Amino acid sequence: MPPEGLILKHTSFSLKSAFSIILTFFACSYLLYSWKGYLELKGNSLGDPTERERELYRPVLTEFPHEEVSYIDLKQDVQATAYGWQNNERVLFLVPLRDAAAHLPMFFSHMSNMTYPHGLIDLAFLVSDSKDKTLEVLNESLKAIQESSNPDMPFGEIEIFEKDFGQAVGQGFSDRHGFEAQGPRRKNMAKARNWLTAVSLKPHHSWVYWRDVDVETIPPTIIEDLMSHDKDVIVPNVWRPLPDWLGQQQPYDLNSWQESDGGLQLAESLDEDAVIVEGYPAFATWRPHLAYLRDPYGDPRTELQLDGIGGVSILAKASVFRKGAHFPAFSFEKHAETEGLGKMCKKMGLEVVGLPHYVIWHIYEPSDDDLRHMEWMAQEEVRKEKEGEVREIYDKNFKVGFELIGDVWENEKKRILKNSDPFELQRPVFVDWSE
Repeated sequence: MPPEGLILKHTSFSLKSAFSIILTFFACSYLLYSWKGYLELKGNSLGDPTERERELYRPVLTEFPHEEVSYIDLKQDVQATAYGWQNNERVLFLVPLRDAAAHLPMFFSHMSNMTYPHGLIDLAFLVSDSKDKTLEVLNESLKAIQESSNPDMPFGEIEIFEKDFGQAVGQGFSDRHGFEAQGPRRKNMAKARNWLTAVSLKPHHSWVYWRDVDVETIPPTIIEDLMSHDKDVIVPNVWRPLPDWLGQQQPYDLNSWQESDGGLQLAESLDEDAVIVEGYPAFATWRPHLAYLRDPYGDPRTELQLDGIGGVSILAKASVFRKGAHFPAFSFEKHAETEGLGKMCKKMGLEVVGLPHYVIWHIYEPSDDDLRHMEWMAQEEVRKEKEGEVREIYDKNFKVGFELIGDVWENEKKRILKNSDPFELQRPVFVDWSE
């Protein structure tokens, strides 16, 4: 007998109940399998992908020949470290060229001396708006260095691109650095740099190094020296030598600077499309320039945070450009090209650094005023040379046309003065006082 108050109810086992149990079993199995997969993905999200992940993410391209297909996993960017040469990190070396045939021999002389492993350096050149033999000289120079008998000399991948941007500004110093030409010139240069970056940057590049072709003196360890600071963007100080009559040396690149209150106020006062170009009286910004902070005896590893940078020599992590940073070909915060890149990187939270005491030297290019002064100096040299020739003729005629009487005068002097110079002749004087 069951206890009082307990009611027993008999339920028969039906087909409907069996189906519910089976359905519940499969549902639980699916949930357990999904949870296990989630834990695997979560556990391996920061490490190497599992075999299952590889199967999930690797595309199946059976319609194409294998040698025409390359698979690149972009889930993790290539590393860029302070000691890239030890980690086999590839550097993309970018060089814009315009009427540069005269400078290429010097440039490749520097290239051959570089100590960063040449096999880890990929070269990309952009030849634009050139009227000289830049392309021919470039090909000859590359052939010579790539066919060198020294196994350490050849570089990695090499690409040459040609594209004109309608750059009408001349290549003379005064043409390129004249105030009126700066805005349009800098925007065109930004377009060229962006094109070269877009067509040459590959997924396997860790660093991007920009370099002007007309650098005269530069350490062969330039890439390692800049890379060792492990910064997003870094530039050296750039000076140039001068003739003695101009002071022997001078700061060259004034595009590397820290922002100032005066610069910010000036930017607010200008039109939306205006471009501030540093180093000109029309734009008084009172910014601290990297070039003027140089101490010849200072520590070359001293760092200075920058807002704008120059383009003579720039080392940046490749991830900077992959994240969207570029050279503005428009007015970005009232700046363009390399100065605009510095501003943009700061806006993106990247670190932009300059080395005030680490100096490279740009070639000396005479301005129009320098050329006029040099012409005057040449004319003065010719005038003085002719004056010397005339003086030599006069001296010769004087010796021939006039008798030198110095010796005769010494002989005749006593006779002429004998009656007027008693001290010379020492004649005794007698006085008769007898009367």
